Amino acid sequence: MRKLWVGVGVGIGMCLCFIGLLVVGVYTAAANLMGTGGGSVELAKGAVPAEYQKLVQDWGNICPALSPAILAAQIYSESGWNPKAVSPANAQGIAQFIPETWQSHAIDANKDGKRDIWDPQDAIPSAAVYDCELSQDVKSVPGDLSDNMLASYNAGAYAVIQHRGVPPYNETQGYVKEIRTLAKSFARPVTRVAPSQQAAGAIYFAQEKLGTPYLWGGDGTAEDGGRFDCSGLTKAAYETVGIALPRVANDQWNAGAHPKRDELLPGDLVFFAHDLNDPRSIHHVGLYVGGGYMINAPHTGALIRFDKIDTPDYIGATRVTEDGAKALPKAKGV
Repeated sequence: MRKLWVGVGVGIGMCLCFIGLLVVGVYTAAANLMGTGGGSVELAKGAVPAEYQKLVQDWGNICPALSPAILAAQIYSESGWNPKAVSPANAQGIAQFIPETWQSHAIDANKDGKRDIWDPQDAIPSAAVYDCELSQDVKSVPGDLSDNMLASYNAGAYAVIQHRGVPPYNETQGYVKEIRTLAKSFARPVTRVAPSQQAAGAIYFAQEKLGTPYLWGGDGTAEDGGRFDCSGLTKAAYETVGIALPRVANDQWNAGAHPKRDELLPGDLVFFAHDLNDPRSIHHVGLYVGGGYMINAPHTGALIRFDKIDTPDYIGATRVTEDGAKALPKAKGV
């Protein structure tokens, strides 16, 4: 046992030198990317479950104020892609329509002869149509049309018209910011995603945990003996830099935009899924450090260690932002 730990210690020492070079090198190369960003009407690969991808893409483009990314952010925020969701207020289905609103705004999008609140083939298009109807109601109001549309969804078109823009209600302003921020995690960026300012601190925390035994459900507390599982480690790493991530790996997926494989930077979260077309099937997360490697808590019986990210179940990455993490639904479990 002593020889094993000596070996691990030597390996970790060498890896820390390696990670230092990677972080410095990659951030130097990324320095000229500061301040860049972007969005697109195209959805990021793997951002929306495959069964809903075409629906969201097609119906998210039916009016200028809407986009597939905004529509996806709304559906994710409302139900987490659960077509059987029911809220305490009796909002129903994947788009969380109140039955009265459904009766007045729903469409039979799949042409099967009925408007079914529980059928995503009707509910997602109906949500898009409702958004666009609201945008028409406030099209003459000053300000960003998409923001005004979302504010109308939350507070009603009359309030937006009355206040000549997003009303000064904390809930409404928070909703608009939440959806616009979440939309960045669904859009396929047209330019490189801006580097994270907090990534170095998160990496520092994770590298200090190298060699720590894995614990399923571990959060690193005294009760856990300082041990972590995969998402417990990434959550704790970002907590040290003031970013509160959800506890579950596939909830962390939407905490920011999704850089391409060749645009990864140290600090990005890297994810692995059973189904590369469905982010709900994400089963593992690690913290990217550069050079194709991550720090991760792999599985029971293993230690926190460096592993390569290029495996058949790699689904993509997320560049975490504080706003992105704050925008995530608080009560959703996957």
